[in-house]
Parts: sequence; structure tokens; C-alpha cells
Amino acid sequence: MMAIKVMIVDDSAVMREVMQQLLAPHKDIEVVGAAMDPLLAMQKMKTVWPDVILLDVEMPRMDGITFLRQIMATRPTPVVICSTLTEKGAAITLQALSAGAVEVITKPTMGLRDFLQDSAQEMLTAIRTAAKARVRSAAAPTLSKAESRAAVDVVVSPPPSVGLQNLRTSERIVVLGTSTGGTQALEHVLSQLPRSAPAIAIVQHMPEKFTRSFAERLDSLCAIEVREAQNGDRLLPGLALIAPGGKHMLVKRSGGQYLVEVKDGPLVSRHRPSVDVLFRSAATQAGRNVLAVIMTGMGDDGARGLKELHETGAKTYAQDEESCVVFGMPKEAIKLGGVDQVIALDDIPSVLMSWR
Repeated sequence: MMAIKVMIVDDSAVMREVMQQLLAPHKDIEVVGAAMDPLLAMQKMKTVWPDVILLDVEMPRMDGITFLRQIMATRPTPVVICSTLTEKGAAITLQALSAGAVEVITKPTMGLRDFLQDSAQEMLTAIRTAAKARVRSAAAPTLSKAESRAAVDVVVSPPPSVGLQNLRTSERIVVLGTSTGGTQALEHVLSQLPRSAPAIAIVQHMPEKFTRSFAERLDSLCAIEVREAQNGDRLLPGLALIAPGGKHMLVKRSGGQYLVEVKDGPLVSRHRPSVDVLFRSAATQAGRNVLAVIMTGMGDDGARGLKELHETGAKTYAQDEESCVVFGMPKEAIKLGGVDQVIALDDIPSVLMSWR
């Protein structure tokens, strides 16, 4: 098996040195170069092109976002962003995700060496996942399946055989779940929707402080309103609510209306927010009044929740392998038998608009 060729591009000498030390013991990963800025990186990449690029955002001579866009325009390559977690950094990182980055690893402004040592597994997972990603022009503790089910039961009870989900209402809602590659995919979908689009609730796996900036960016690009969800927000046509990083988001029914509940809770399917939590709550509270799509992402979060939605009569879709950056979550949902139809990313906007 060929080793994953990695290029490190970061203006921090400590970052470059420690990263190479961390990766050296792993036989499936080979650091083929390190550079303090994108211009030096491009010179080195003329000799050997990497499978994955570890990229800082703010660097001398050329910033990381400009470099990322050049790479995606000329020779699309999986990129993992390494950025400091600040409000400014969050906005910059979101631009990078929109430009085609596959994953984000946040790093502190101080204590970098200790941080990298503590986060070695997260970095390794990000690199290995990125190497399998399909890029185009433009981690959390592991839980067993039994533990994941127990965790989701704590946050939201399983849907009963007869209940609110079996009652037709005049309101229809859409629930979307995604992870790796989802920032681009959501931008592609939401930016095509008119103001008459149905109400949408979204879980995108993303750290705290990132989701607000992500929602604001989407809101600036879309005809519909997009915002980070707050507890008690009503799901309304022409509005997309994104679950805040670090919180679960649930669908709640109030009479003939649907609201969202934002709450704390344990990790579910290794995530908070969790797609399984959103989907199960939608199955419990809305059932056949829901259209659900599980989109690009690593792992299996959302697969069981989509199956529960399917069993209550909701319309369920999965993004196809060809248009996914990582065909993990949709693949697991298909395996469980909870998917009515597999569709391409380009078809999702019209499917959502057909939901009346």
C-alpha cells in the first residue's frame, strides 16, 4: 500500500518541525516536503505532488486561502486547514472550507507543541480521511454502536409506533445532515433556493464559534434567510436554521407548528451536534411531514436517524457517491435501508422545492 504523501505549509517553524516528528513513525504517511509559505511550497510540489496538503491560513507573501483557490483551480488536491480558533480565524477558515478544504484542525496561539502532541490522533485521522476525499474545482472519542444508541436515547426518546409523527399538518419541513465536504455542498444547495423554499433544519459537523460565521456567510449568499439556531426558533418557509457547534438541535411540535430546541447533551454518534439527534427528533415530532437528506460526510452519524424517519413515512434521500467528498454517512444510511432514493448534489435543490 502506497504511503500518503503529505506537504506541510506553515510559517511556524515549530509547527513544521513537530508535525514532521508526529507523522514520521506512521508508515502509511510520508512527509514529502515542508514550506514556510505557498510560493516555496509550489516550488517543491513541482518535484513531487502531495496526496494531502496541511495548510495554515495566514502566511507571508501569499495567504492560505489564495493558495487553496489556486490549487483547486489547477490541480484539485485534498487540503486540511490548520487554523487558530479565533472569531477572525473562524471566518477565514470558513472561506477556506468554501474554497474546497476537506477538514479543519484548530490550533491555539500558544502551547502549540503540547497541543500537537495531544491532538496527534485527530491529525492522523484528518490526513487519512482527506486522502480518500473526492475534491473538485471550485475527532472525538469513539463510541460503540450500543453506546451511541444509549447516548441518543438520553437526548431524545425513540419515536413511538403511534404519535405526533403520524399526524398530517399543513406545514412541511426539511432536515439536512452533513459533515466532511458539507460546507461546500450546503452552499451549493442553499444558494439555489428561492425565498419560497420550505423550512430547513441543518446539522453540519463543525466546532463551536464556527457555525455562526458559517451561517452568516451563507445568509449573505442566499435568497433564503440562513442563521444559527436559537432555542425556540420557529421553522418557517424561506428560513434555514443551522445547529450551533457544541449543542444538539431537535425538532419540536407546538400545535400545527414546528420549532427547534437547542440543548446540551452527550456526544451522539461521536458528535455534538449530531445528525442522529436531529433526524430522530424529526421522526418523533413530524414523521411523514418531513423530507430528509443525508449528505457528504465521514462516519455513520445520521444513518440510524434516517432509518427511523423512513419508518415513520418521511421522504428520505441520500447524496450519491459521485458527488460526495466523503461517501461515508450516505453509504451507511443506504446500508441500513432507510433511503428512498439516492440523488446527486445537483438534484437536491429541486427535490427540496418539490416538498409541499
